This record gives sequence, C-alpha cells and structure tokens, in this order.
Amino acid sequence: MTNDQDKIGFMTKVLALLSLGLGVALVTSGQVVLADVPLRPISQETCNVSDCELKEWGFDDQIWGSAGKPGDRQALLTSIDHSLRYLGTPTAAAAYRKLPVGGITRDRVRRSLVRFRQLVVGSSSPAELQAAVNREFVLYKSVGKDERGTVSFTGYFEPIYTASRTRTAEYRYPLYRVPKDFSRWGNTHPIRAELEGEDGFGTKTRLQGQELVWMRDRLEAFLVHVQGSARLQMPDGSVMSVGYAGKTSHPYSSIGRELVNDGKLPLEGLTLPVLIEYFLAHPEEVNQYLPRNKSFVFFRETNGAPATGSLSLPVTAERSIATDKSLMPPGALALISTSLPYQTTDGLLESRLVNRYVLDQDTGSAIRGAGRVDVFMGTGAVAGDRAGVVNNTGELYYLLLKQ
Repeated sequence: MTNDQDKIGFMTKVLALLSLGLGVALVTSGQVVLADVPLRPISQETCNVSDCELKEWGFDDQIWGSAGKPGDRQALLTSIDHSLRYLGTPTAAAAYRKLPVGGITRDRVRRSLVRFRQLVVGSSSPAELQAAVNREFVLYKSVGKDERGTVSFTGYFEPIYTASRTRTAEYRYPLYRVPKDFSRWGNTHPIRAELEGEDGFGTKTRLQGQELVWMRDRLEAFLVHVQGSARLQMPDGSVMSVGYAGKTSHPYSSIGRELVNDGKLPLEGLTLPVLIEYFLAHPEEVNQYLPRNKSFVFFRETNGAPATGSLSLPVTAERSIATDKSLMPPGALALISTSLPYQTTDGLLESRLVNRYVLDQDTGSAIRGAGRVDVFMGTGAVAGDRAGVVNNTGELYYLLLKQ
C-alpha cells in the first residue's frame, strides 16, 4: 500500500492474514466483552507510579530519533494536523455526542492536540517533552479486554499488488465499485459467495458491470478487502490506488478461526510456519474458506492519495491506530506501550518495546471492544512483513489536558 507482489511472496500473504485481527482470533479465546466504561481516568490516589508518571515508561525517542537514526517528528505533526482537521467537522461533533466516556469532549480533545503540538514543536528532547506532558496532561486508560488494562495489539498495512484495468486470462478476480442501487439493497445484504461467486470470478452476479479493477490472485483481492486500501501496479507501469468506499451489512469473520474450528489446525502451537505450510499444501482451500467471511467491501479509485482511515484522514506509519470507534475518541491523542517489530541490518525482524504517541484515526470490522488496537505499519512489502508479526499485548492511554 514498492515491490510488486512477486517480490512480496506467499509469506507476506499469510502474514497479512494475521493482521487486523485475523490472527488474533487464533490465539485468543472467549467472546469479546464490550466494557460499559472503556476508559477510566487515572487519579493520583489510585494509580501506580508508571501510570501516574509517564517518565517511568521511557521516552518516545523516535520523535527525535536515536542511535544515529532520524526521527519522525514531522510525521507526528502532520498526523496531528489531520486529526485537528477532522475535529472541526460536523461528523466529529456527531461522533463525540455518542461517546460513552464522561469528561472526554470534542473541544477538550481538540485543545489537547493543539497544546501537545506546541509542546512537540517547542521541545528539544524527549525528556523536555515528557516533563511538560506530565505537568499538563492527565491519562485515561483503556480497561482492556480483561478490565485490568490488557490490550491486544495487531498491525495492518497498505499492500502493493499487481492488477489490470481490464480482465485478462491472468487477471480474473475483481474489486468492485459501490453499486448504483446499493442504497436500495435493504437491511439484509447478500453474502460474499452471492456477490463474487464461490470461485471469486463474479460472473453472473448482481455486481457484474461494477468491476473497478482485476487482480490475478483471489487471496490478494481478499487481503485488499481486509486492509481497506492498496496500491496496484498496472502492466503498463502505472500505479492505481484504491480505497474503501463502503461495505455490506454482514460482520467480519476470521478465516483463521474457521480453520481452527474445522480441526484443520490446532489453536495451541499455531505459528506462522504452520500456517504457511498449511496453505502451501492446500491451495485449493482458499476457495473454501474465503467465502466464509460473509462481509464484503467496495472500493473507489483514490488517484494516488495516501492510505486513508475510517475518519477519511490519511493514516501515518506507526503514528495512526485503529480502535473500536463506538468506544474510543476519534482523532484523539493516545499513547501505546507494547512491542513492535523492526528490521535489523541483516533483514531479520526483532521485537522491541516501544512507547509511542499515536493518533486514533481508523477502525476495522475485526477491531471490537476496549482491548483491541491495530497499528498502521505503512506501505509495501516490509510494512506487510512487520504488520503480520504484530501480535502482542500492551496498554493504551489517551492524553487530555487537565480540566
């Protein structure tokens, strides 16, 4: 979302199956419990030291960079500006009227972002910024998936695949525009198998004639549905960008969970190598399992625009997150504490503990409850490899100016 899909390879496909909750469903058990109060303010009387004083966590040194590596301060500032633009819209006003968290208003979130931006610009070091944040901000902590603050983190990315604007013998799997009569489909929409056929070709379905672009691999097309956007390299060398335009009424279902439920793979000991081996050994099962996700996504051409989240804002690598927007404040400033993978000099991935200031700018049909966060990891093959192995727990905090 600059290698083509040949270079990305099958491993990235399977890694992507683990992102956006596909893999999390394989390694967690029980039903998602939606908390009555998803965020709780941390008071000086009840918090522990690490919650009360952010300095105890360690700094977000990636703003300025470290160990000779450049920082991403400008990317953070740009992401803040995107959220500020959203917060000035009627859409944001309506969203905050529904937010089930007392004390978090659109105006307070906006003022917090304006002040935090001033602090980022005016600070010369992580320590200086952190000291100012400790003085001026309070924390609201997610209750997590267990009412104890445990949050499951996954990653998502914008893939780069090859595609064609016309159907050929090689490119046969379409992505679709929103049908012109979509508003008249009623409350119960057709399922995926009815819209694209059991084989994914979409012949003789009600979507015939609404094709936006054709892809050469059904799993790739499915992953665009999961990720919500993609950059597509055309045979003539041009690049087409596509983004989310709408979806049917059916909820998202994990194909990984389906494999486990069918006894094809055990929940215990399920690893990436096991998944890769299974799909390589059983490629014919792609057509069996993809239709089990009844949800279906429609796309539009975005004319080169960057990957965009559910707030209609560009998302920024490692500075944008997706949460359940029925619970969490859209566009708000947050802080995540978890592990993320980074590429070493020899091309391997190693996990590092991080504390990152992020903006809550996206959601996903697999991101439900107070205990789920998806981190946008960027565009392309490396981002896909990294996103696929984000499967950790951690904590999520929102930062608000003191009242």
